[in-house]
Amino acid sequence: MKTALLFSAGGLYGAWQVGVWQELHGRIDATIVVGASIGALNGWAVAGGCSPAELEERWLNLTAMSRLRWRVPRSPLKGFLDSSGIEKEIRELCASYSPRVDFGVVATDTLRMRPRLFRWPDVTWRHLAASVGMIAIFEQYRIGPRVYSDGGLLSAVPLWVAAEMGATRALVIDLLPRPPGNVARVFVGAMRMLSPFRAHVPDGIKVVRLTPPGLLGSPLQSLYWTRPNAQAWIRAGHDQASAIKHSIANCFERQ
Repeated sequence: MKTALLFSAGGLYGAWQVGVWQELHGRIDATIVVGASIGALNGWAVAGGCSPAELEERWLNLTAMSRLRWRVPRSPLKGFLDSSGIEKEIRELCASYSPRVDFGVVATDTLRMRPRLFRWPDVTWRHLAASVGMIAIFEQYRIGPRVYSDGGLLSAVPLWVAAEMGATRALVIDLLPRPPGNVARVFVGAMRMLSPFRAHVPDGIKVVRLTPPGLLGSPLQSLYWTRPNAQAWIRAGHDQASAIKHSIANCFERQ
């Protein structure tokens, strides 16, 4: 049995994943970690052995995401928000940890509208930055001959990746029961309709999914960091996972 831990897309709501992981750390023996968008950053840290306390500390000091500046981009690939601050954070995160288990990150081939899996050790800070690069919002990154963007655009939860990496069961920490706001719902819906990609997950994979009961905040709150929001979302994830942590662990033991 191979267990995958999946961290979904979801912008700065990603703090909720930290609270969930605080409660489940040590209870789930994952040999595969997969992340898309903000989940790629949390996934990289977890796969690299970052403790729950360290991860919380990083989220409570993510001040670079509180100073985002709107701009008129010099290129369609640059985005309307200056990405230099979050790029610096990603470079530092990538330098601080290296995956100790099989790690995969999803980014979207922007022109072909197809997701692509990148696996460790062929993952650099550029792959992580590309995965969080929401189209028109943040910078898109060129990797080889292709341009890549938000790994959660076509599927916020890349279960198909876990199956492709050999997982037989998966714990999904899913931030987004739906896209935040009408604009995001229309845009994401249109992109998914235009894409030829259709995720296929084999029937044999066992899935346990944790998701918040609703959206954690407004669309702008998913883009702009504040310490009170990060604290509240970490606490919410912690409390929700705490209430069911034993049943989740037992579920994986039975499987």
